[in-house]
Amino acid sequence: MSRELIAYVLPWLVDHPEEAEITEVEGDRPGETIIEISVHPDDMGKVIGRRGRVIQSLRVLAKAAGQRAGTSYGVEVVD
Repeated sequence: MSRELIAYVLPWLVDHPEEAEITEVEGDRPGETIIEISVHPDDMGKVIGRRGRVIQSLRVLAKAAGQRAGTSYGVEVVD
């Protein structure tokens, strides 16, 4: 559920949505899933936002969707 939510929101945030990639990996804790976002280098600042506000908002959305589904999600930006 959270992956679909991030996939819906992410193209609205970046200038190069065709280069945005979203992958899911298993986290360190049991039952945790990490959603990794990879974007064009020019879009990195747009995804992170001033003082990290945009990425923090994406993390809150993923966490809320995960609580609804009964799982734990985290969101990370990778190079």
